[in-house]
Amino acid sequence: MRPHEIEQIKSSHLFHDMADEHFSSLVTAAYLQRFPAHVQLLHEGDRPDFLHILLEGGVELYSRHDGRETIIAIIRPVTTFILAAVVGDFPYLASARTLEAARILLIPAESVRAIADKDAAFSRSLVRELSLAFRGVMRELKNQKLRNSAERLANWIIRTDSVSGRSGRFTIPHDKRRLASLLGMSPENLSRSLVTVSGHGVKLNGRTVVIEEPDRLATFAKPSTTIDEAEN
Repeated sequence: MRPHEIEQIKSSHLFHDMADEHFSSLVTAAYLQRFPAHVQLLHEGDRPDFLHILLEGGVELYSRHDGRETIIAIIRPVTTFILAAVVGDFPYLASARTLEAARILLIPAESVRAIADKDAAFSRSLVRELSLAFRGVMRELKNQKLRNSAERLANWIIRTDSVSGRSGRFTIPHDKRRLASLLGMSPENLSRSLVTVSGHGVKLNGRTVVIEEPDRLATFAKPSTTIDEAEN
């Protein structure tokens, strides 16, 4: 790896406070790989060989059961994914594939667990990452159970506009089938929900979303700090 790539990894929350010699040991054992879009990375039910850290691109976590498939999350840099399986040496509860071309650091799972036994700061960082992941799951569970499909879409629009710079205008980054799955609804429900939110201060033109009346949209969506504001 190049020096700036090592610095990028070391500056992340997971590795920032660990001892330099332990970090060097992990990096020495790691592999930095580039993957094209739509490459299968992990299979649900397998045990983890590596901790995956996404440095560039996008990855989607998904699951299949009885002929149905759902998207669980879309991962963006810089972050780990399915860390809990690595720490506990548990089978993956989801599969993963690249959504687009991606650059991923693979650290042997055994090395991660071995260093965690030696480095208290690294162990605390692992606990923090797992805590954030758990809280993210709790927020999404509340989102799915306490809101109907149109309300979930409205809050997704507000959050996406926020991370896009609060300009009131953005392009939906996924096709509608993928967006529907991510929001926990069928494509037909998504189409109906798009019609609903268009009556609450939102203008839609293909995949372009324009928030014309943000207060009206917020009144309908009722965003909540305990559902929509994730910690970093």
